[in-house]
Amino acid sequence: MKLLIRKYGDPALRIKGKPVAELDGSIRELAENMLETMRAANGIGLAAQQVGEALQLTVVDVSAVEDRPSTMTWNGREVNPNDHMPLVIINPQIETGTEKEIASEGCLSFPEISADVERAEWTKIEAQTLDGERVEIEATGLLARALQHEIDHLNGILFIDRMSSAAKSSLSSRLKRLQKETQRGLTTSRRPHAVQPAL
Repeated sequence: MKLLIRKYGDPALRIKGKPVAELDGSIRELAENMLETMRAANGIGLAAQQVGEALQLTVVDVSAVEDRPSTMTWNGREVNPNDHMPLVIINPQIETGTEKEIASEGCLSFPEISADVERAEWTKIEAQTLDGERVEIEATGLLARALQHEIDHLNGILFIDRMSSAAKSSLSSRLKRLQKETQRGLTTSRRPHAVQPAL
């Protein structure tokens, strides 16, 4: 089932997710719905906060992107990243390298807005899978960037927080407009007799 993606200005995006305590049917269903929602929006990652759930759960799939390669190790073994996509990542702990790179980033919560963002070239995460397995993943390239972006979401951090002040300033009017539109939509949806648009 496709879920509503929360846009910039929605307070849900700023809430730090709680650890997932139990990998039950509701968590599996949420992960499946998040994957469906991400694919329908042509995204490569989606965090629980982006669908209004304050949980340490995110999904990532970089397999469709051919012009920004990635490397990956899975529990210390070098693997083809596409063989492990999509990733469902639960309760991640992240470590990043010191070497940085600047590349373009977008976000499903910021439609049609992108900017250059500095991120670590290498990252390592320890997390659980949907099967409850503890895994250690090391990544470079687009996968490393996507993991950092999504794990930021789990902590209430947005990619605009990582932009240079010049980049953020150049997007200022668009960001304000999106924020106002989102807040107007939230106000309307809270009215008791508001007519909801057909889905």
